[in-house]
Amino acid sequence: MKMEVEIISKECIKPSSPTPPNLKTYKLSLLDQVHSSIYIPVILFYPMNQSTNQSVVDIVSQRSHLLKQSLSENLTRFYPLAGKVKDELTIDCNDEGVFYLEGYSNRHLVDCIREPDAVSLQQLFPQEMTFQDPVEGDYVALIKVTSFACGGFAIGVLVCHMVADGTAFSAFLNGWAAIARKASELIYPNFDAPSIFPQNDAFSKEAAMTTFSKAYKAGRCAVRRVVFDGSAVASLKAKATSSSVPNPTRVEVVSALLWKSIMAALKVTSGVHKPNYLTHSVNFRRRADPQFTDSSMGNLFWGAGALCMDEETDLVYMVSKLREAIMKVDADFVKSLQGEEGFSNLCEVMKATAEELSSVESSFGMNFIAVTSWCNFGIYDIDFGWGKPTWVSSVGSSGDTESVFPISLILMDTKSGDGVEAWVTLNKEEMNVLAQDKELLAFASLDPSPLK
Repeated sequence: MKMEVEIISKECIKPSSPTPPNLKTYKLSLLDQVHSSIYIPVILFYPMNQSTNQSVVDIVSQRSHLLKQSLSENLTRFYPLAGKVKDELTIDCNDEGVFYLEGYSNRHLVDCIREPDAVSLQQLFPQEMTFQDPVEGDYVALIKVTSFACGGFAIGVLVCHMVADGTAFSAFLNGWAAIARKASELIYPNFDAPSIFPQNDAFSKEAAMTTFSKAYKAGRCAVRRVVFDGSAVASLKAKATSSSVPNPTRVEVVSALLWKSIMAALKVTSGVHKPNYLTHSVNFRRRADPQFTDSSMGNLFWGAGALCMDEETDLVYMVSKLREAIMKVDADFVKSLQGEEGFSNLCEVMKATAEELSSVESSFGMNFIAVTSWCNFGIYDIDFGWGKPTWVSSVGSSGDTESVFPISLILMDTKSGDGVEAWVTLNKEEMNVLAQDKELLAFASLDPSPLK
């Protein structure tokens, strides 16, 4: 039976206290300018988790009220999320609020996530997902809370990348949950990034995106989950350990194996080997000196770039290439992007990268792969007072229509915390080849039930 969600209500949740006049205009940082502005998607699934004499209707009503009330309080602290996009450089913190939908499905939550598909999951978001940047007047944040016949909830959230990366998004969600469950320690965001990395209106987003425009492909994309449990990650770490990288992380080994497998799939489908350029998002909050807090808002990450020219590779080699790229995002690099010199230094970095890629691509062609890691963000700790989520999903596109999309990986924690769930986006032909990769299947499961 196909899941259908009926819309019950639409409203805007405003901050419980008005934003002061001196904070009404939020200027983005230089790093906010550089990165994509698309909406970041996440869905949190919560079972009923309550044995009580109360009816399901009463419990759903109470939780609905609590979610709205605590969100309103949280928006007083995370005030730009209650505003609207003014232009490419500015958020209008007008307190119009978060666009908030409530929906109802007459199915049970477990039936919806036993064998989840991207098309059904799309219904749990407040609007259709695209790879388009927001425009003037668009909401910064949108939320849809869907209740199920069993009393379970799905909370689908979209936050504009202009003001938040994955770490900041997680801080917003954890802050909301902390207020709801009346936690003793609340989360207070830090909005210092725009003064540390001052924006520059001479920066051309179009010119920057042109460099990586070839990373986007047109066609019918396929999105699948590739899940590595804790024991598989441990085996991969053992296999990938070397003198150059004696302590590979779970993110590194999973990224490297998927990179290797996707390279092979691209070669099979195209009939030729091309160099592969992988960009891996690196959260630099704790790499900076002084460090930034995890509740520092904005885009405090950089895409570490690793180029693989070789046709035949092994896991050890791929992990060492990845580690080499990630290590370049260090305290000195972060410092170089700060202050008045930050813009010119950033332009130099981007120019050097573009020239390197251009020279390789003109000779051999090139494949681009983008990796984003949400691991260690505390996404499974988001507890509104009725327990932690049973599953957290990130899905950007349903894949059933023609679209323009990047080859991408989104890595998330598994509920146990020691595994990795990778959301992989390829075109359908490439995905069919990847799904038969024997080395990959020795360590990972394709689309396993989140209930297992």
